[in-house]
Amino acid sequence: MLRPALSWKDRTLSVEHLNEVLLVSALVLLVAVAAVRVSSRSGLPSLLIYLGLGVAIGQDGIGLRFDDAALTQVLGYAALVVILAEGGLGTKWREIKPAVPAAAVLSTAGVAISVGVTACAAHFLVGLDWRQAFIIGAVVSSTDAAAVFSVLRRVPLPARLTGVLEAESGFNDAPVVILVVAFCTAGPVEHWYVLVGEIAAELAIGAAVGIAIGKLGALALRQVALPASGLYPIAVMALAVLAYAGGAIAHGSGFLAVYLAALVLGNAALPHRPATRGFAEGVAWLAQIGMFVLLGLLVNPRELGEDIVPALVIGAALTVVARPVSVVATLTPFRTPWREQALLSWAGLRGAVPIVLATIPMVHDVPHSRQIFNIVFVLVVIYTLVQGPTLPWLARRLRLGEPQAASDLGIESAPLERLRGHLLSVSIPERSRMHGVEVAELRLPAGAAVTLVVRDGRSFVPEPATVLRRGDELLVVATDPVRDHAERRLRAVGAGGKLAGWLGATGEPDSRAAGGSSPLGRAGRGRAGRSPRSHRISPGGRR
Repeated sequence: MLRPALSWKDRTLSVEHLNEVLLVSALVLLVAVAAVRVSSRSGLPSLLIYLGLGVAIGQDGIGLRFDDAALTQVLGYAALVVILAEGGLGTKWREIKPAVPAAAVLSTAGVAISVGVTACAAHFLVGLDWRQAFIIGAVVSSTDAAAVFSVLRRVPLPARLTGVLEAESGFNDAPVVILVVAFCTAGPVEHWYVLVGEIAAELAIGAAVGIAIGKLGALALRQVALPASGLYPIAVMALAVLAYAGGAIAHGSGFLAVYLAALVLGNAALPHRPATRGFAEGVAWLAQIGMFVLLGLLVNPRELGEDIVPALVIGAALTVVARPVSVVATLTPFRTPWREQALLSWAGLRGAVPIVLATIPMVHDVPHSRQIFNIVFVLVVIYTLVQGPTLPWLARRLRLGEPQAASDLGIESAPLERLRGHLLSVSIPERSRMHGVEVAELRLPAGAAVTLVVRDGRSFVPEPATVLRRGDELLVVATDPVRDHAERRLRAVGAGGKLAGWLGATGEPDSRAAGGSSPLGRAGRGRAGRSPRSHRISPGGRR
């Protein structure tokens, strides 16, 4: 058992300690998974429950003392990369394309307005010095991708509003991180135009790297046939992480790079797209749970009492003044209706991103950085409790809901492993007796069918009366129980024609042909449970 007030640094990892860590981790994950049900019913972002788990495990709960802000920042950045990648993979380009100009302005100029207004409120109303005020203003001005994606996908909003909010949450992390780091290292910048130039350069580099890796990765995955379907999700996520690392190493915005790379990959015609989405969603859930629990561990609830009032004041200024002003100022030129501006003002949800960014001042040893972290933590918790559940109500009051919007279908390009099926590629060589046979005369077993014929470079779906010819390529789909029977029947027809079986041709491979090796022996025999393979069969004993 974990001892009270035990620091994670006090333990050397061993098999016994690993057992304890795995036990606690598994219990936390199970509770977190069950909490999603509560979250979906209440409308609250699940981050609040995960933060509560972290607090319960911490020094004021079970007794695990954790105060490593640097480690929290590193792991938080890694989690944000995964969350942004999942958000990009799940964003439909056709929906956000019309909203990209508005979202780009809102996530840059809008962020600048929000930072200025919030910083003024923190300075004049709460009494923080200008450096603290600007840091808090920058930290809380970023909407959280995880909170936005989790809440908005349950609210039936018009596609243009969802597109603006999703694109903004994917875009605005990059300029906010740059601002927070700049304020933590140098305080309020005297030459603002230098900072603006740096932000523009980092965003341009990050966008270029992300789009390039996304396009090249999509091209490569379409050209290379991987031996197992489970490798495609891993490759896609690896490309997204590569975009973040490449963008950051090139002195660009890694967060913008990973979002754009995932956006390009998610909208490309890649194999096994539903499987990739499911894998990314699961990894993103794991990243969210780990990040929120870790942030909850970093909090000391005993220190939060004196920071509640400053958090309420700054949060009210952000929610009621700064966010609406930034929305109106940036979206009015796009002729956005006032109802949509009102909803966009209220839908600027905060979550883990501000709390992760609040660790940056602690890493840079900014004076009163612990107070900044506590204010941000309290602000996020309180205003998430207010905004999350009321967002659907506000959408209905503004008559912006679309309750009858159709849900998208999950379509897999070749779900043969789920259907316990096999895809057989059949070529008809010159001497095959399948030449002149109609498709119906193949008499394939129930559960097998000729789905496509490729002839002279052109493909078509055959009719039962379609006559097969030499040089044809057939695609035959067969379920697992009849796969071998279908192959034997195809070989029999190739050897004996449409009367095979009656005249003695059985379709069993001849071990004496081709030097003792049959086509089946060279092609291999796939079974359900493995990745679907395309088996090439040459009826008549030839390839």
